[in-house]
Amino acid sequence: HVQLVESGGGSVEPGGSLRLSCVASHYEAARNCKAYFRQIPGGEREAVAVLWDGDGADGSTFYADSVKGRFTISRGGSRKEHYLHMTRVTQDDAGTYFCAAISNSPCVPIIRSGAPRSADFRYWGQGTQVTVS
Repeated sequence: HVQLVESGGGSVEPGGSLRLSCVASHYEAARNCKAYFRQIPGGEREAVAVLWDGDGADGSTFYADSVKGRFTISRGGSRKEHYLHMTRVTQDDAGTYFCAAISNSPCVPIIRSGAPRSADFRYWGQGTQVTVS
């Protein structure tokens, strides 16, 4: 079982930047797919960014169209952490962000599907709120 702890949310002005962090209790190589999802009240969790970080990972990533060129998902050196670097933030980026790790099936097909789902991931952080004002 992997526990994920998130931090870094808060209030940011439009056009500003924010970095979200997610730290895992330990690293698991198998199906090590790292992700961030966003959820707004009354809505479903939608994939924002996904990164494959298992053995042999080639840097494969997925980004939602709305964040391409503005957000970057990355991992820490110990491979227990991953981050979402948010730049040029807009009102549409507001919501609760959940980090996720370890996919229920191989990560690359999830990325290549172009539509990662919350059901694709096994472990979740507690969520962190991002407000834009």
